[in-house]
Amino acid sequence: MSVARSSSLRPLGLLWLGGVGLRLTILAVPPVLALIISDLALSGTEVGILNAIPVSLFALVAVPGSLLISRVGAVRALVVGLLIAAVGSALRGFAIGAMTLFAATALMAAGVALMQPALPPLVRQWVPRRIGFATAVYTNGLLCGEIFPVVLVVVTVPLLGGGWRGSLELWSIAAAAIALIIFVARPGGDQVSAQHSRWMPDWRDPLLWKIGLVASANNQLYFCTNAFLPGLLLQNGQTELIGPALSALNLGQLPGSIILILMASRLERRRWPLVLCGALGLLAVLGTATSTSFWAIVGSAALVGFTCAVGLTLVLTLPALLVAPDDVPHNSAGMFTIGYGIAMLISIVSGMVWDITGNAVVAFVPIGLAVVPMVVLPLGIDFSTRRS
Repeated sequence: MSVARSSSLRPLGLLWLGGVGLRLTILAVPPVLALIISDLALSGTEVGILNAIPVSLFALVAVPGSLLISRVGAVRALVVGLLIAAVGSALRGFAIGAMTLFAATALMAAGVALMQPALPPLVRQWVPRRIGFATAVYTNGLLCGEIFPVVLVVVTVPLLGGGWRGSLELWSIAAAAIALIIFVARPGGDQVSAQHSRWMPDWRDPLLWKIGLVASANNQLYFCTNAFLPGLLLQNGQTELIGPALSALNLGQLPGSIILILMASRLERRRWPLVLCGALGLLAVLGTATSTSFWAIVGSAALVGFTCAVGLTLVLTLPALLVAPDDVPHNSAGMFTIGYGIAMLISIVSGMVWDITGNAVVAFVPIGLAVVPMVVLPLGIDFSTRRS
């Protein structure tokens, strides 16, 4: 392997590892959640709060993440976020009740929230000529970070004595190891330095809101379908489909990620891929809410995952492609704040509609309506130029 090829692979490998670190500690909980519920005697409401904490923190801490980048640079912000996430995840393993578990989860999620605005500027800094491809690479890492704890639980839990605490500790060690690797192997200097004092997003910027609303459409489609699909199947007396449907939803992301890696340069700076994702998302919501047969339900869930993976990758490229390099960190932070904040709002509205009507199908109406911005708003974005 030539020196040039080796030097080009290193930043891509580090970006992929950073993507893994974005989800590794968060998705360590669902595979052992039943053990946690049994051990700590969690109620249904407490389980709901536990699931809501990470997404809430993603919205609340994104702007402080931009401030951190402006003070110490994107690489150090990424490493700090990884270490905080690792510490928080490790502390969850020592929880003695719901409140200590919530506090440790909030710390872990805050670390992840600090990391998220750091990756788009690092893509712009490390791989400036292949922004779409590099974003697809780290998004693939993010998806793998969601899958590893789920797939490997059959090995890790028995290996660690069948307990959930050791499993959380293991993934916290993995996050700390990723932080060390990125810090030691980072290429060159951290160009996003403390000299860039601007960190607060411009909330009056129409482009920021367009990007944020498109991101919210994609985020809520993924998180809300994961949240409400089991309840819908339970209400329909199809509990045997919950496992296959959720597996299809999450594994369906991988083909979308691979397609983006192979075709990123052809799809970036194009309106139609985002519009198509929105249209497919609406079709997937309709199929998920109304299907009754095994293959229709599983296929609709897989389409949700596929659409969300493609849409997520395309959305994450937008700050690096459309704004000046110095504006990427705070623009990304604003996008995450809007995107995750509205996703949480849609989740609450869908739950309220379900409670009022007593029909889980109706919970998917706000989800479908919230996908519409992904169809409409890209038509009003100029993808051909980067703003100065």
